[in-house]
Amino acid sequence: MSQQESGATSSAVDAGNEPVADRLLGAADIRAIAAAAGIRPTKKFGQNFVIDPGTVRRIVREAGIRPNDAVLEVGPGLGSLTLALLEAGAHVHAVEIDPALASRLPDTVERFMPEATHRLTVIRQDALTLSADDVPELAAAPRFTLVANLPYNVATPIVLTLLERFAPLDRILVMVQKEVADRLAARPGSKIYGAPSVKLAWYGSAQRVGTIGRHVFWPAPNVDSALVLFNRHHESAADPTITVDTTAPAPERERVFALIDAAFGQRRKTLHAALRHLVSDSAFTAAGIEPTRRGETLTIEEFSRLAAAQALA
Repeated sequence: MSQQESGATSSAVDAGNEPVADRLLGAADIRAIAAAAGIRPTKKFGQNFVIDPGTVRRIVREAGIRPNDAVLEVGPGLGSLTLALLEAGAHVHAVEIDPALASRLPDTVERFMPEATHRLTVIRQDALTLSADDVPELAAAPRFTLVANLPYNVATPIVLTLLERFAPLDRILVMVQKEVADRLAARPGSKIYGAPSVKLAWYGSAQRVGTIGRHVFWPAPNVDSALVLFNRHHESAADPTITVDTTAPAPERERVFALIDAAFGQRRKTLHAALRHLVSDSAFTAAGIEPTRRGETLTIEEFSRLAAAQALA
């Protein structure tokens, strides 16, 4: 389901089962593995494989992965990021929608990092359908991290869906299209601040932590990529500005998200106009929010306050 793969400097270039000297995949390894398996990157699954070991190691480093950490990887592709995560000592649950890639991944790990095979679990599934029943170990874990190179067209839905379904999902480091990264990390008042920005802020805080050039991919995409780091809010958070209760029942979150969708569905209109069928004048007054403002100026706390006021109106 993703873009991935690594390396321009590996010494293992054959597609057989001979021992390899390097633990991470190089560009020649990737092409050899793909050719041997009859795999070609497809636009359908948004596949662009990373061909630089330094890039996948950087992703793992930015994610703060430590030995024995529980990690969910979406779209492992041919396995370069998977190997980098295993190299760091993580226990990896890799969710792959492409059956050919999913079946190949255990063999690649067995060949390049045999001592880590017991720390890899492969799930052949669409990440958007993933539930606690599919990954009970992660669902029961105190916390786990999502580390992934996400397809550009479904990056935002995947992140928001997994945050909604998995309370232990505590930290995220994803590589996405630069424009997507900018939107996810945008702040109120900016032109790129939109529904994804606000909804992600419901769960925690996001920031861009680096850019990735096109040359590290095979095939090279037509856009640059960037890394986004996300940390979930906790009730014990020391930041007094965090007033959103991310443990709130689903109906409350749905009310807030409905206001966000309506406000940004007509972002040029004032809140009074865009939310006229959803929010009463008295609710604006009770929430202390001027109805002549536009949605792009509101924080997640203000959207939450407005939804709560309307529920009591």
